[in-house]
Amino acid sequence: MRTTIDMPSPLMRAAKARAAQEGESLKDLVNRAVAHEIGLPATAKGKTGRVTLPLIAPDTTPTVLVTDDDIADAFDAEDVERFASR
Repeated sequence: MRTTIDMPSPLMRAAKARAAQEGESLKDLVNRAVAHEIGLPATAKGKTGRVTLPLIAPDTTPTVLVTDDDIADAFDAEDVERFASR
């Protein structure tokens, strides 16, 4: 259900900052806060489907190694394909 609430600017900024720190949406933060205030069980934090970076753990070796030369070669090949038929 949608609703509109008025908040003082400092409170809104603090809420947005807290939501960002927790990796959740402002909507989820407000829902949890209201549920807590009225004594209802809140949904679990961070269930928004957002991805936390980095996706590759720092202690693992990447399985694909791409060098600057590989990227340059890919761009060159793309240029050849694009402009060869002109």
